Amino acid sequence: MNNKKLKKSCTQKTVAFTLAEVLITLGIIGIVAAMTLPAVINDTKNKELEVGFKKGYSIISQAVMRMQSEEGMIANTNNYGMGKFVPVFIKYFNGGKDCDLHGCESYEWGSSDIDNQLSQNYQIFSKKRYAGSGYFDEGQYIMSDSMFLMIENNSAAGNSILISIDVNGFYKKPNVWGYDLFTFQIDQESGKVLPMGAPGTRWTNHATYCSTTSDNRVNGASCAYKAFTEKDYFKNLP
Repeated sequence: MNNKKLKKSCTQKTVAFTLAEVLITLGIIGIVAAMTLPAVINDTKNKELEVGFKKGYSIISQAVMRMQSEEGMIANTNNYGMGKFVPVFIKYFNGGKDCDLHGCESYEWGSSDIDNQLSQNYQIFSKKRYAGSGYFDEGQYIMSDSMFLMIENNSAAGNSILISIDVNGFYKKPNVWGYDLFTFQIDQESGKVLPMGAPGTRWTNHATYCSTTSDNRVNGASCAYKAFTEKDYFKNLP
């Protein structure tokens, strides 16, 4: 009789000890998950931005090539003056929304100087201020997959056509130049779409235009070239 009681008591203690171990283990797993989950989520978001960047660059390049082929001329400022490029270009996208000059991305004037024209939605790469939007206001278009185009083709663009694309959509954050917003330039001679920051494009000084410290209103513009050439660009986003 005493042996049975002793055996029963030992069994109960063993079970209790096992449950305690399980609870401790689950607690440890929960702590580790809490520590690692933000990093996993951030890596996933950055991977989505990388995929969007590559897709957006491909879409823009194909649309420009089709346009040049069908229109029979290079898409540059010699052939398309102010206000002439956008109406033709957006014909190569179906099912989207034409926002006209600034019907989606709004801006405010700091003064009569175009250099002080500021976005109300997009920040520069360092996130120190809102971006100068004087290079976004020649035409805007939301594509059917929600990617958002902003185009410039006047003297502010340095006698070239600039196409900026928000790869995850106008309504989805972070809305930061160099994170989900990238700028491309159509080469005047070849008609090739180049990532801004590439040799021969308007902004190539990465210390100013793709910098975590610069407060330049165009900081982030040249990040497209770094995103295109650096394998771990998105992985290393600050």
